[in-house]
Amino acid sequence: MIPSLDDLIERSHVVSLPLRVKFRGITTREALLIEGPAGWGEFSPFKEYGPSEASHWLACGIEMAYQGPPELQRDKVEVNGTIPAIEPERVPELLERYPGCMTIKVKVAEKGHTLEMDRARVEAVRQARPGAKIRIDANTGWSIDQAEEAAKTFGPLDYLEQPCATLEELKELRTRLQRQGIFQRIAADESIRKADDPFKVVDMRAADVGVVKAAPLGGVRRLLAVAKHLRSHGMDVTVSSALDTAVGLNAGIAAVAALPSHDDDDLIDVPPAPAGLGTGSLFLEDVAEPRELYDGFLDAAPVVPDRARLAEFKADAETTRWWLERLRATHEELARHTH
Repeated sequence: MIPSLDDLIERSHVVSLPLRVKFRGITTREALLIEGPAGWGEFSPFKEYGPSEASHWLACGIEMAYQGPPELQRDKVEVNGTIPAIEPERVPELLERYPGCMTIKVKVAEKGHTLEMDRARVEAVRQARPGAKIRIDANTGWSIDQAEEAAKTFGPLDYLEQPCATLEELKELRTRLQRQGIFQRIAADESIRKADDPFKVVDMRAADVGVVKAAPLGGVRRLLAVAKHLRSHGMDVTVSSALDTAVGLNAGIAAVAALPSHDDDDLIDVPPAPAGLGTGSLFLEDVAEPRELYDGFLDAAPVVPDRARLAEFKADAETTRWWLERLRATHEELARHTH
């Protein structure tokens, strides 16, 4: 059941948190946090998302606040480091915030950036963290031709994440690379979390890896169902975040901790892939003490916001009104879909 709007508003805390570096074009992350009977949830869809897309984020926040996470299978989760589209000389400093992480995701294909600039950033990661697996994330920023060139020039990669916008383009890219004998895994992110049918990627054989996020998919349990389906069709799965606060990261970490282990072809138990949940390092300030990374792992225990931080980073009146109005519109949309 969906809680009433009045109850949600009564339990809401709107915060505005400064980021360490610009990410997705913003330097401040705003979020509405829900203090529920079962824990804390987060509602923080990016501002360009309408009520329909935002309703999934609200469902996730309600699940965590009113129902809590599912039963966890492990007490810690491995994460990747994340390098935004920054200058190469800044890479070593940012990597220091990811001690022990041997999988690094690098943002590429930003507007105004060339392939040479992206390559320099990737090489800076390789020099600063020798032996690390590299994932590059283009966020739909390339054409098929551009993505093909990138796949040929970046060197060994764990995978190339959402290089093109559509499933048709991803499938064509995979086909081109395979015909040339280039083994490069393609990961789908937006093609899953923004799709009306997140399973279409399987039907089209458009990707090797599915990147799944709790908030855009509508909650931890929904993520686990999607991950189970993808895995059953031979796709690997990476759980990631959507620039969540410490509260929102609880959902992603719970999802990884609840993922069943699975066997590879040699019947060896395979733990979940390193998750894109180390993004707390991108925040200059958060609503809780930063989770400490130990040898590339985060503790799976949920984090509770600090009251003093909630007060310190409370959003101004205008921002708070905007988020509460957004909550109202999204609550209406979620109620329509649920009933």
